[in-house]
Amino acid sequence: MEEEKSSEQDSPEKESLLDKAKKLADKADDFIDENVEKLKQSKPFEKVADAFEKAGDFVEDKVEEIKSGETKEKIKNLADKAEDKAEETLSKAKKFGKKVAGKVADKLDDLADDIRDKTKEPEKPEDPKT
Repeated sequence: MEEEKSSEQDSPEKESLLDKAKKLADKADDFIDENVEKLKQSKPFEKVADAFEKAGDFVEDKVEEIKSGETKEKIKNLADKAEDKAEETLSKAKKFGKKVAGKVADKLDDLADDIRDKTKEPEKPEDPKT
């Protein structure tokens, strides 16, 4: 019998702790709900939500472009422009190379002439005795 009394005494205490825990959990839940609503109404949250929405729209647009083949066409156009620009640059580089090569050749000719002139034996005047 004594055991029954002690278990009966523990039950109301356990229930009151359980009730307290439930009340505390309800208060915490209410507190969180209130603060979430306040946060949702704040300017920073609004800005972040707008940015997130814009990012989502951007991604959706790009996915649609990929699906419709627009991206492939844009990449092809970009590659064509790059090829044209590369050909133009190569042509300019060739012209420049020819111009520089001509100047270098002229300079080498001048140097060769100078070397020939310096290494040439001076002409001896003819002996009048002969």
